[in-house]
Amino acid sequence: MQTGISQQLPAEVSAEAVISGSDQLRTFPGNWPQKALKEEGDVLALPIFKQEESSLPPDNENKILPFQYVLCAATSPAVKLHDETLTYLNQGQSYEIRMLDNRKLGELPEINGKLVKSIFRVVFHDRRLQYTEHQQLEGWRWNRPGDRILDIDIPMSVGIIDPRANPNQLNTVEFLWDPAKRTSVFIQVHCISTEFTMRKHGGEKGVPFRVQIDTFKENESGEYTEHLHSASCQIKVFKPKGADRKQKTDREKMEKRTPHEKEKYQPSYETTILTECSPWPEITYVNNSPSPGFNSSHSSFSLGEGNGSPNHQPEPPPPVTDNLLPTTTPQEAQQWLHRNRFSTFTRLFTNFSGADLLKLTRDDVIQICGPADGIRLFNALKGRMVRPRLTIYVCQESLQLREQQQQQQNQQKHEDGDSNGTFFVYHAIYLEELTAVELTEKIAQLFSISPCQISQIYKQGPTGIHVLISDEMIQNFQEEACFILDTMKAETNDSYHIILK
Repeated sequence: MQTGISQQLPAEVSAEAVISGSDQLRTFPGNWPQKALKEEGDVLALPIFKQEESSLPPDNENKILPFQYVLCAATSPAVKLHDETLTYLNQGQSYEIRMLDNRKLGELPEINGKLVKSIFRVVFHDRRLQYTEHQQLEGWRWNRPGDRILDIDIPMSVGIIDPRANPNQLNTVEFLWDPAKRTSVFIQVHCISTEFTMRKHGGEKGVPFRVQIDTFKENESGEYTEHLHSASCQIKVFKPKGADRKQKTDREKMEKRTPHEKEKYQPSYETTILTECSPWPEITYVNNSPSPGFNSSHSSFSLGEGNGSPNHQPEPPPPVTDNLLPTTTPQEAQQWLHRNRFSTFTRLFTNFSGADLLKLTRDDVIQICGPADGIRLFNALKGRMVRPRLTIYVCQESLQLREQQQQQQNQQKHEDGDSNGTFFVYHAIYLEELTAVELTEKIAQLFSISPCQISQIYKQGPTGIHVLISDEMIQNFQEEACFILDTMKAETNDSYHIILK
């Protein structure tokens, strides 16, 4: 088995060359072939790797990574020492990534003879774009309908099993593979770095991306959820042939520098070794909270019937609260971030529990996430409620209520309030959109019926006329106005007209 590959050697180092493709003489695990194959076209020179001291922190110094991934594309020579490598790719071109088994003898025996799953992603490198990743990808989807950001070139790939690409995740692909067998996957990146720049007047500097690979093994249930290894590298994507021109430009610039200046830069490597990183957070939760829908019960609608006393009206379902609690685990906190549209911050808060997040001050969150998203996240963490645009109160009119109102009209009121001490129950309806459709849905939800059962909503006007409710009329309702709901049987079966008095 191969031991660790912790550093790439300069292109100037003599190395045996191996053809990239189906004729490649190589088996995994094993040593690189000592005889170079050459044919017309590009010959990929792959350096002989040597064991170097690990660049991981001291506590991980002896840690041997189970896998290594090699992107067969040269790194830029214009990268300073101690900075991460940068690799240029051409849009739509197929690039090989070699999946290497790096285990020592006897390590991870549970995956011997079994498959593992690897998930490939192309994500943003810049934090600014990470915050708005969802919006950026949706914008790209809108401008490039039917296209994907990341694809697998299946005919050229070797050893991959059951490759999949989720149509809702344009930047992600996955497949199964056997670590004991030769595996190479060819990827194609279809977006270019300048598509995500702030201004598009020509000549802008393109944004960097990351290629990240997460590998998982099977659990007892047969699901590939147990994390084994993650690694990534920084890339920039250019229009066809653009990566070659950029590589040549960088090389020419470095040749003009003095020997002393050159010492501050890394040499160009023929291949790119993906370095270990944190696993990409997965959306593993299932949102079981009820969506804003309605119970289509046709038997519980008793408006206008004699037994429909306000005291017996079904209460509306309690609002779904999703406040973060101090007892929330880091995994649950990740799910909470996803549910509340903070997916772009999940990597920043990978190991944060609910208590950790709630301890953050407003300034802390703004400093981490930026002003706009920071304020939004802080308000969500504190569970701050937003006042509705309009609140009205409604009471269902029943036969009993009609009789009581008739009695009240025939009696002299001597004290404040009703002389018979009648107690009426009202329900609050909170409106945000201020439309007739929204009011219909809220009334239907209040009485646990389908909105389809409400044919029209009217407001009782002067001299008892019925005025059809419109959006403009709702927008002119007074705040906390009170209404009594009356009903009329509609012409169609199982539907009613609602009258606001």
